[in-house]
Amino acid sequence: MPTYLYLALNGEHKIAIYKLDPATGKLGFQEGVPLTGAPGPLAVDPHNRHLYAGLRSSRQLASFSVDPASGRLEHLGSVSLLSDPCCLSVDRRGRFLLSAYYSAGATSVHRLDAQGAAVEQPAMWISTAPCAHAIFTDPSNRWAFLPHVAQTNAIWQFRFDEQTGYLSPNPIFKVVPLTNTGPRHYVYHPSLPVVYFDNEQASSVTAYHFDTLQGTLSPFQTLSTLPEGFAGENTCAQTRIHPSGRFLYASNRGHDSIACYAIDAAGRLNSLGQQPTEQTPRDFNLDPQGRYLYAAGQASGKLAAYRVDQDSGQLSPIETYPVGKAPTWVLPLELG
Repeated sequence: MPTYLYLALNGEHKIAIYKLDPATGKLGFQEGVPLTGAPGPLAVDPHNRHLYAGLRSSRQLASFSVDPASGRLEHLGSVSLLSDPCCLSVDRRGRFLLSAYYSAGATSVHRLDAQGAAVEQPAMWISTAPCAHAIFTDPSNRWAFLPHVAQTNAIWQFRFDEQTGYLSPNPIFKVVPLTNTGPRHYVYHPSLPVVYFDNEQASSVTAYHFDTLQGTLSPFQTLSTLPEGFAGENTCAQTRIHPSGRFLYASNRGHDSIACYAIDAAGRLNSLGQQPTEQTPRDFNLDPQGRYLYAAGQASGKLAAYRVDQDSGQLSPIETYPVGKAPTWVLPLELG
C-alpha cells in the first residue's frame, strides 16, 4: 500500500504532498495543493479517506477526499469558524471533527456529512479558558481531554457522546498540574491505560494513569525533554508515540531537538536523550509503521527525515528536504 506525507505550509498557503519510499524513508515531491488561507493543523478520518485542514489566517475548515491510489486531494468544501484552530481530530467512528482554539479558549465539534465534509454550523461550541491546545477522543470514543498551556495550565476532562457529538464536563472536570507546566499535546498508549502529555512551559513530558471507567487522569511520572545543564530558552510543541507503544517522542523549540524515550511494560518512561533537528520543530510525525520520523523546521523551512531503530527507539538522520515557508503540520498516511 502506498504511503504519502501531507505537509501544511503555513507561509505558502498550501499543502505539499510527498510519496514515501517504504524501503528507504526518502520522500518524492508530488504536488502542492493551494488553499484559501494559511494551514495549521491537519487531521484524517479513521479510514484515511478524508483529510481536514484548519486555515488559521482565514478562520476556515477545509475538507478533502483522499485518492487511495495517487494520494491526491479533492476539495469537498470549506466552512467558516469562529476562531482559528490550533488542533483538529476526528472521532474514532469518523462522524465528527473536534477542534481546539488557542486564542478563543474553546473547543468545538462539527458533524461530518455523508460525503465526509464538515457541515457549516458546529454541533456545539464550548468556551473553556485561554490557550486551549488539543483534543482527541480515547480508543473507546467515550472520553476526550483538552489541555491548556500558559496561564490556564490545566487539562479539561470531557465525556463524549459518539451519537450526537456532544461533549459534557466530567464530574471531575479539571486536572491542574504544577504552576508553569503548560500541558499542550497528548497521545494515548495503544495498549495500556496511560496518556502522555508534553508540557510547553516546563519542557517536560508527563505520564498519566487513565481511568477508563471514570474518564479521569492522574499523573505518575514527569521527565525533562532537555539534556542536563541546558540553560537556554525552550518550549515543547508536539508529542508522538510509536505504533508499538515502546517509544515516545517530544519536540523542543529552542534546543531544537526531538526528545526520545523508551516505554516499559508499566508505561513508565526512560530518557534516551535528544536528537538534534531543524530550527523550531513545531510538528513532527512517524510513518504508520513506525519506521521513520519526519520533523518540520518551522523557522528553517526544511523537513528532516530519520530512521527509527526498532529495538532501541533511537533516531538516525536520513536526509533533509527544503520544503517551503513555515511548515507547521506533518501527516503521513498509508493508503489503499
